[in-house]
Amino acid sequence: MAQLHKVTFISDPALVTNEFSTPGQREYMGELNGLLQELSDKLFRISDFNLVLNFAICKFSSLFPPPFLFCSEVSKDSLQRILLQLECHFTWMLLKEDITPKELEERITNQIEFLPPRSKIQNYNLLAYVNHLNGKKEATLQSLRKAEEAVQIECPEETEKASLVTWGNYAWVYYHMGQLGKAQEYIKKVECICKQNGSASPYKMEFPHIYCEKGWALLKFGISYYEKAKESFAKALEEEPQNPEFNAGYAITLYRMEDYYEKRSSAEGSSLESLRRAASLNPDDPFVVPVFAVKLQEVGKAEEGGKYIKEALEKNPDIPYVLRYAAKFYRKRGDVIKSLELLKKALGLTPNSSFLHHQIGLCYRTQFLEKRKAKCQDREKMKELIGCCIFHFQKAVEHKPKFVYAYLDLASMYGEAKRLQEAEETFQKIFAMTKLPCEEKQLLHFTYGRYQQFHNNSESEAVKHYLAGLKMEKESYPRDKCKAALKILIEMKIKKSLGDTKSFGILGYIHQLNGEKRQAIECYERALKMDPDNEEYLSALWALRLSLQS
Repeated sequence: MAQLHKVTFISDPALVTNEFSTPGQREYMGELNGLLQELSDKLFRISDFNLVLNFAICKFSSLFPPPFLFCSEVSKDSLQRILLQLECHFTWMLLKEDITPKELEERITNQIEFLPPRSKIQNYNLLAYVNHLNGKKEATLQSLRKAEEAVQIECPEETEKASLVTWGNYAWVYYHMGQLGKAQEYIKKVECICKQNGSASPYKMEFPHIYCEKGWALLKFGISYYEKAKESFAKALEEEPQNPEFNAGYAITLYRMEDYYEKRSSAEGSSLESLRRAASLNPDDPFVVPVFAVKLQEVGKAEEGGKYIKEALEKNPDIPYVLRYAAKFYRKRGDVIKSLELLKKALGLTPNSSFLHHQIGLCYRTQFLEKRKAKCQDREKMKELIGCCIFHFQKAVEHKPKFVYAYLDLASMYGEAKRLQEAEETFQKIFAMTKLPCEEKQLLHFTYGRYQQFHNNSESEAVKHYLAGLKMEKESYPRDKCKAALKILIEMKIKKSLGDTKSFGILGYIHQLNGEKRQAIECYERALKMDPDNEEYLSALWALRLSLQS
């Protein structure tokens, strides 16, 4: 490795002094300091550097007993450039601001305990990174040591390749601890393996297991990382298309993306076939099979999905991940009692799971909505169900303060309970969140619009927020909900003869989005009768008339 070095003179801080015991030592010290200064101002390749340093040590070491030492320090700038080339969690742009570190730390720990088939190397490496984000230096090193131990068990025939991410993490950790020599040792390890395997880069190599590990790490950091996670698993599959782990990661990522965007398609390119393939490659996988069952249910194949859920519960009755997806399956099937039973069992195993608290809250909400629809007269029961919803949604956001969906559900239930101040405060917390994806902003505007319409009796505020969600142009399910709710509300106002120029303008805009040009023109014309100089409506009308002529 063509390394650049500086020389530094190190002494015990307690003995730092300019007064040495003899004139001879003081004379030699002056000479040595001059040599060290000269070396520190020049850059050497390692062979030249060692010759000069060895000469200095031989000449002067007899004059100064320990604790005075001489050591080399890699140029910090050159070290930084090398570190940035490593493939590890520190270079994968995993940002602390996108997670709740404590919650993710606990989630990884639960996976290590309850999902033995999953790679402990990957989990310990990620745990080390999260511990680093939490400022836990010793826990970080302990996790990396456990990752090294796991390599020997999981990859006995490829220990060095399987250690590349761990070594990269070590190098970064020691760099942050100021131990640049140790950081350099791990960089050297990476460089040696890359060289042995003929890598084009001295500090990284094309290895599918690294792409897979990167994919799982990205997936755990949330929705804004899903697309990159998908790309990483796809790269791994290019090298090993039959690998069960790579197929599982790719399929799970596709499903998460569809679930987030509320796409329930079974068309080509959906997660259905990827999940089927992953489940067939590893029928005992407690992570993939239950997700596959839920996907089957979503595309109208509930009977087939039910068989997979039953088998998964028989094989893994005490794994929280199996229990939670089985609970989701039964809740969507309408069996809320069975769903609650499974969720409470899972919660007993992982009591701080924000996901489980949220799912339990959804079950109680389902019961509440069913009873309200049936015009239940038992007020105490209704109050009890609302209280259960609020309790579990509160727990969900307590354990994961960036859990937007749980916050929205909590705010909505405060509205049902007529606790309007708490509802408003909760909504404002979400509005204050930064870096929300567009879909979550759209859902926020839709949910807040409904709250304003049905609980705060403010149709004008409801219109404002439905329209705000609709004008975010990214196609999504929440945007469609904004459009549908806004259309119903505006048409009701017009029907009651309460329609003003704004109402007709909004309805024209909705027709325009739907491709209903003639209806849109009619609405804009009616709006312009009330407000003839409105440039927005004139411009829209002009564009529509031109489009009809083309």
